[in-house]
Amino acid sequence: MKLHNRIAESFSRQTMMQTLEARLDSVAAGQVVVSAPILPGSRQQHGVAHAALTFALGDTAAGYTALSVMPEDSEVMTAEIKINLLAPGRGERLRATGRVIKAGRRLVVVSADVHALDGDTETLVAVLTGTMVPVPSGS
Repeated sequence: MKLHNRIAESFSRQTMMQTLEARLDSVAAGQVVVSAPILPGSRQQHGVAHAALTFALGDTAAGYTALSVMPEDSEVMTAEIKINLLAPGRGERLRATGRVIKAGRRLVVVSADVHALDGDTETLVAVLTGTMVPVPSGS
């Protein structure tokens, strides 16, 4: 429960996630899931989820996944992240599942899969890979 509280407290300070109506769905060491509705204000010209929403959720899930394996006196920042957009984000919600690939002392390599949820259908819409770095709390 301590890990969940740590991640949830940090997540609650992310005003962008509040704007996107994102929620923290689950937290475990090495895996964090974040989701958000595909709101009218986060769609692109074809009516599907904008890539910026997909990226924001994937980056956030990946970042908190890295934080889940870092010391308690650390926060996290993205050093680099790459996205492959695979399919349009059609549906009601996007769900990003972050995973730790390799945790080191100075760098944590992470990935995130982003799925569009449309009723009972889940479609993989993006894959992100990146590197996160620990920063002192309060930075």
